[in-house]
Amino acid sequence: MLQGTGSDVGKSVLVAGLCRIARRRGLSVAPFKPQNMSNNAAACAGGGEIGRAQALQARAAGIAPTTDMNPVLLKPEGDRRAQLVVNGAVLESAEAARYMARRGSLLPDVLASFERLRAVYDLVIVEGAGSPAEVNLRRGDIANMGFARVADVPVILVGDIDRGGVIASLVGTKAVIDAEDAAMIAGFAINRFRGDPTLFEDGVRFIEDRCGWRCFGVVPWLRSARALPAEDAVVLDNAVPARDGIVIAVPMLSRISNFDDLDPLRAEPDVDVRFVPPGRPIPREADAIILAGTKSTLTDLAMMRAEGWDHDILAAYRTGAHIFGLCGGFQMLGTRVTDPDGRDGTGVRPTRSACSPWRRRCRGQRSCGPSTAAPPRMATRSPDMKSTPGGRAGLRSHTRSAFWTTARATVRSRLRGASSAPICTACLPAMHSAHAGFRACARGGSAR
Repeated sequence: MLQGTGSDVGKSVLVAGLCRIARRRGLSVAPFKPQNMSNNAAACAGGGEIGRAQALQARAAGIAPTTDMNPVLLKPEGDRRAQLVVNGAVLESAEAARYMARRGSLLPDVLASFERLRAVYDLVIVEGAGSPAEVNLRRGDIANMGFARVADVPVILVGDIDRGGVIASLVGTKAVIDAEDAAMIAGFAINRFRGDPTLFEDGVRFIEDRCGWRCFGVVPWLRSARALPAEDAVVLDNAVPARDGIVIAVPMLSRISNFDDLDPLRAEPDVDVRFVPPGRPIPREADAIILAGTKSTLTDLAMMRAEGWDHDILAAYRTGAHIFGLCGGFQMLGTRVTDPDGRDGTGVRPTRSACSPWRRRCRGQRSCGPSTAAPPRMATRSPDMKSTPGGRAGLRSHTRSAFWTTARATVRSRLRGASSAPICTACLPAMHSAHAGFRACARGGSAR
């Protein structure tokens, strides 16, 4: 089991790498994360959902993702509230204090999933959550040492040297956890090391002497790892140098979800994807604006208005920019999002969305042939789809809802749906690849 000295120390990528190594050595291997907190989710066969990181790890292992790989998923809906997904299905929305008081009761579900995987695979590689050093969360823990001790799984503690303070974080973890938890730790690993690793040999020896743990290795900083899907929205705060080319603006909604749908665009050398933080306007030079998915459509609709982004979007649309909406982002582009406390949308799209507890998740594939027609200025799309969260949307006109995706070629398809049909949106890396149709559209060619 890999646990970390904190969040975003690289546990997910290390688990994926270990899964791939084990597979190449002829072992059947599966990833497992007892409890995850993320709004980046992936659909599994049968309609369940798990954290996107576990789906990536399953791909590295060469197997299909299943709900057993992430039996407990928390999807934040606010600072103190989250949707609780157990064994792939939504159980409830709960306040943080209520969940913390009852989370220990979910340990049997976690252990049952783990045992099912262990019965099938030669090796199960477990990923912890956050850090075992958060001793205020130890009672009732099912994500780190609480799981490790009950399941009798040895732990490797991962520290991130790139953020600084790795010696203190590792030694400090040993100092604050209790002796029985510390006994589960077989050793440590240093992640994201830049430069000559021999310069850190004294540091390794200091940690080994102070903690009594062996060092399992110093992992170099890998630039290519940044191209892999991220799990925590905290990575969006990391500044990326601006690039020349197509400018795509993405407002950083407070409950943004599945933002890694945009990773293929970020990987394009001549596409500049700019995540716009609160307090800043959407840049006027944007060729396109994408409203990403959100776990709380009405909350983020209110935030968008408070930030003035709704005016920026309308102004950009009227001056020729292309507007895309994914999932809840598409809902916000309509004229109205209704529930008991309904709100007006931006009015860019002639749609009305009704929020409800209904939700459908599915994995799917769609084959798209090349098209000579350019993508429309407004689009929503998806294969590998999940429906708009808690909502249905209908067109007030007979305008077709178009979606488009590219996979190394110019492809486009249309959704032909009657009014009140669910608007399906992206959970697949979409609107991506370098294709002439997208570039002509975004740069203001004849596609408009």
